[in-house]
Amino acid sequence: MTEKSMIPDASTLAESVRSQARTPEELLDEAILSIERENPELNAVVHTLYDEARARIAAGLPDGPFRGVPILLKDLDAPLAGAPFHCGTRFLRDLEFRADTNAYFVDRLLAAGFVPIGKTNTPELGLAVTTEPLSCGASRNPWNPAHSTGGSSGGAAAAVAGGLISIAHASDGGGSIRIPASACGLVGLKPSRGRVSLGPDYGSYWQGFVTNHVVTRSVRDTAAVLDVVSGLEPGDPYTAPLPAGPFLNETSKSPGRLRIGLMMQAPGARSALDPACVEAVRRAGQALESLGHQVEESHPEAIDQVDERNGHFTTVVVSWTAAALAHWEARTGEPIPAEGLEPLTVNLAEIGKSISAVDYLATVRWCESFTRRMAAWWENGYDLLVTPTLGTPPPPLGTLTSPDGDLAAVIESLEKFSPFVAPFNMTGQPAVSLPLHQSHAGLPIGVQCIAPYAREDLLLQVAAQLETAMPWADRRPAALAS
Repeated sequence: MTEKSMIPDASTLAESVRSQARTPEELLDEAILSIERENPELNAVVHTLYDEARARIAAGLPDGPFRGVPILLKDLDAPLAGAPFHCGTRFLRDLEFRADTNAYFVDRLLAAGFVPIGKTNTPELGLAVTTEPLSCGASRNPWNPAHSTGGSSGGAAAAVAGGLISIAHASDGGGSIRIPASACGLVGLKPSRGRVSLGPDYGSYWQGFVTNHVVTRSVRDTAAVLDVVSGLEPGDPYTAPLPAGPFLNETSKSPGRLRIGLMMQAPGARSALDPACVEAVRRAGQALESLGHQVEESHPEAIDQVDERNGHFTTVVVSWTAAALAHWEARTGEPIPAEGLEPLTVNLAEIGKSISAVDYLATVRWCESFTRRMAAWWENGYDLLVTPTLGTPPPPLGTLTSPDGDLAAVIESLEKFSPFVAPFNMTGQPAVSLPLHQSHAGLPIGVQCIAPYAREDLLLQVAAQLETAMPWADRRPAALAS
């Protein structure tokens, strides 16, 4: 990567357009230049939409809060009509499949004035916590290209961290916003279940585990985009309670004195955490104490039920994987060839086909009980839980893959690398990864904050406090330092 200055955050770019200091055309040209220069090393962007972006600008952009700001869409969970939509798979790539409708989420981004200029890399069907699909090759971490970006929004995180663009769409079903945000040194908020519509294709996905949002460099970008994408759409089965006011306004409000629990060990103490990840939480706790909060070591007991929780999470994922493959065969009218899928996907789908309706509904009931047991910790006097986002810094590429599709090996690696994020997909609570620390080798380490259901306002207030107390804006990959 060549030396260059970091692109400002999306809010700064939007203000430059509003003040007429910049034009959307200029922002697009600069983003294209950055992608063409940096992407060959990072492999973050797998499809470009430059001509479509120019046409969109020429036709006139809505006068929304992000008018003229370029954005990248993950090649999963957010179809854009007419654009390639391959979901990290070789079989959709080989069919040159294109979406025929927009996701409601994409409609909201377009109405805000964002200009999609490409699609980012993702593992096959979003099924891995590293972005190394056989269809497109590995995305590489801007902090050290030999290391993983995390997944499944790894291409999105690499693009933002690597200075290709100021903001990118990401999605999260088992940590897929927060994992790459931690690995690449970004802000990654997973909204509450029902906060962001998954329509029109889905009412919920992975039993409500999956949601859409963005990865960013600033808390204010995360909050402002949440204002844009939140809300009920026609046919949604449920929606999160309306906030008291704009989420962006919360970033300038004090949360008052909070009672905060720190979790300094892996759930069930099943694996040893990297000392740097423990230190990240310790430092965050000290900063929170200095801000006037009551901080103590505590966490919900229910999160320590690791084996049972993993089993039910797996039941959901394998069942939906089998259903996804059936969906794509029906939608394309083509059988998926054996060589069109990775071994892990095939294995997950085969297991999924063996799950009975009775077994699946037992898992649904267990997840509902787990959610209530987790919520009790917050109801009993705590406002926020703080954990490491990951159990280790981002590992070398190849560490988190499963070439032979061995599910047991995947679960074992997940317990060590990512024990803290999936529980909050199961509960539907909002959670954010903040780039508060680095390893001795200079790799990013995120700290995760989790609030009660529908309390993104509280998360954003505390995140803004930590952004001021432990600033990260000037921390960037050495190759990007100007």
